[in-house]
Amino acid sequence: MSLTTPYDPQNIFAQIIRGDAPCYKLYEDDDVLAFLDLFPQSFGHTLVIPKRSAACNILDVDTDALAKVMAVVQKLTRVIVDELQPDGVQVAQFNGAPAGQTVFHIHVHIVPRYSGEGLGIHAAGKADPADLEQLQARLQQRIATLG
Repeated sequence: MSLTTPYDPQNIFAQIIRGDAPCYKLYEDDDVLAFLDLFPQSFGHTLVIPKRSAACNILDVDTDALAKVMAVVQKLTRVIVDELQPDGVQVAQFNGAPAGQTVFHIHVHIVPRYSGEGLGIHAAGKADPADLEQLQARLQQRIATLG
């Protein structure tokens, strides 16, 4: 997929937004949805997406939608750091297949990084659903304390 490929409303993130595919939701408001990555590169890997923007990448997303996504990225990064205590955190956004993008609905990765652990290969292994459910509950509880 190139940087100019038209948006496909059947991509997995569009399906998740419509409720046609499940996710381990951490946060949702009218404009933004955040959920755990099914194929995490590290424990706590989270994805944040705009709900109302049919944009493949940063080149075609409207600025307001991007600003709302980034505000949630910052909020959730703080939650993840507070709850999981990683040694670092990587925030990443890829544009086009050659850059590593695999789902062509703009999204931002929050990837906690732990000393002594290498970064897993994305999509190399699916997380255990029970582990995702437990992590979802932990992070949702932490988010709920923020009000």
